[in-house]
Parts: sequence; C-alpha cells; structure tokens
Amino acid sequence: MNIQVYLKKILPFLTLIFILKSANLSGQEYVIGADLSFLKSAEDRGFQFKESNIAKEGLMIFKDHGYNWIRLRLFNNPTELPNNLDYTLALAKKAKESGFKFLLDFHYSDTWADPQKQFTPAAWSGLSHDQLVKVVFEYSRETIKSFREAGAMPEMVQIGNEVINGMLWPDGRLPANWDNFAELIKAGINGVKAACDSTILPKIMIHIDQGGNMIKTKYFFDRLLSYGIDFDYIGQSYYPWWHGSLLNLRSNMIFMAKTYKKPIILVEVAYCSSPTEYKSKPAPFEESPEGQKEFLEEVNNIALNTPDNLGAGIFWWEPATFGGRSTRDFFDENGNVLPVITVFDKYTRH
Repeated sequence: MNIQVYLKKILPFLTLIFILKSANLSGQEYVIGADLSFLKSAEDRGFQFKESNIAKEGLMIFKDHGYNWIRLRLFNNPTELPNNLDYTLALAKKAKESGFKFLLDFHYSDTWADPQKQFTPAAWSGLSHDQLVKVVFEYSRETIKSFREAGAMPEMVQIGNEVINGMLWPDGRLPANWDNFAELIKAGINGVKAACDSTILPKIMIHIDQGGNMIKTKYFFDRLLSYGIDFDYIGQSYYPWWHGSLLNLRSNMIFMAKTYKKPIILVEVAYCSSPTEYKSKPAPFEESPEGQKEFLEEVNNIALNTPDNLGAGIFWWEPATFGGRSTRDFFDENGNVLPVITVFDKYTRH
C-alpha cells in the first residue's frame, strides 16, 4: 500500500480521535459564577438591587448578564451570620429554579473559615480525631441529603474553605497534622458521596487561597495527592493585593494545568470599585467602577487561555451584599449595578 492510500484510509480515524480529545477537554461548561451567600439576607431586609434605577430580583440581574452558577457557603450553626442550613436551602432552591447551577461551600465551622482561622464547630469541640472523622462524614451526608430532598442538589461541593493551613483546628491544622487533615477531607468527600446515587454525584472541589503562588500551590497539592485523595476540581482564591500579580496568576494557572491536569476554577476573585486596598501603594488597576471591570476582564482572559482548556471559570466574591457595604460589591449604595456586570455579555449574548 502506498503512502497516499494509507493516509487516505487512516486520516478519518485520526480526525475522529482529535475531535474526541478536544471534546473531552473543552466540553465542560465555562463557569460564570458569583458567591451570592448574602443576597437573600439583603433582600429579606428590604434592600432592592437595581439596574438603571429599576428594581429587579438580584438573581435575575446576574442571570441577564450570562451568569450560570451560584456559590453558597454553609456554616454549621452560625450565631451572627445568616448562612445556616435552612437559609442556604431556600436560596439554593430559588437559584436552581431560576436556572443556575450551584456550588456548595462547606466551611465546617460556625463562622468564617480561612487561612487565618479554622474554628471547629462548638458542637464538635472536645471530640477525638476519630470522632471528628465520623461526625464530618455524617454531617456531610445528612446535609447533602437535605439538599437532595429539597430539589436543590449542588452540582459541585467544596470540602472546606481555603484549606491551605488545614481545617478543624487544632486536629486538622497544617503542617503538623497532615494525616489527620487527609482523613477529615476523605470523610467529607465520602459523606457527600454516601448521600447520592451514581446519577447525581456532585463534582468535588478542593479550595486553597494561593492563586498567584506556585510554590505554595505545589506544596499543598503534591502532599494532598500523596494520600490518594480523589477530587475533580482545583479551587483557588485570587485577590491581587494578597495573592500576587496577574503574571503570577498566569504562571500558576499554567503550572496547575500542566502538573495536575484537573480543571481549575478561580472560586474567589474580587477587586474594589473605590480606593480601599491600594491607598498607599500603586494599584494594577484604578480602584474605580471602570477599574473593577477591567480587572475581571483580564482575569477572565487568563482563565480562558489556561493550557488544555483547564481554566474552567470564575466566581466573584461577594458581589451582592447590602449595596455599598463592601467596595467589592457589584452594586453602589443605592443598589444600582456597576459596569463590571457587563464583562460576560459579549461571551454569552447572541
């Protein structure tokens, strides 16, 4: 058989393989998301979110501008913040009915869990490590069961929030207690899976706060993977005043994609619409409504250009609080939405 005949016979098969591989890499939906954990609380207090001075449901403002995912945090038994199970179920159910997909963010705490603090829930204080593993499993299972029964099943679940330094301190604090931490993470994952059947199994995310730090990212995920922990998505926070420049972010996205070959979501991203973080040093963008928009456009470009299509999306933290309460909001003090809401219009409108 001459070379021309051979190529003519094999070319269709090579083309098919290329198409299948491309579909496997790029077939996932790009996440355009927002952490809207405070939105219901704001609206319950009578705050009106607006577009061009016209009041609209907060969820619909995001929906109308291409947002397709909502992220909601969950505290075990909060005493000051609204984000308990009943509140989160109600908001998740409304979001699902409005066509959003839903990422559930387990904090495994009664309050904020982040790199500086990972408080064990009061109801779990004094438990041994083995007892903590058991209660994390049971709590995760029963929580997911509640969402399933409410018709608000999450498509993705975070096991812990910004866990670069562990969770459930002191038992799972890093770097001293890697064995304990790994068992707690596995218990959370197994609890989620135990509440599901094979047709509705959520994707699992592990979330740290090192968007622009390749060294710390490598340290954490190399060690985590050494325990054989099975998860689907890498989650990263990226706030430039804490986590490095846009070039740092780009380098780390390339590193993660090439090294771990898992989709990466920038699950917490924000920039300020008035001078806040850069009052005493030069800013990468003006802290203004227009600068906030430019920042998100640049971060989105980095995510979209991650190798092998593994930049899987972005969530803004947190755009809909009480209007002007935080300069990271998408809304001014009167409730009117800022220009940043339009970043994804050109990608989603047709």
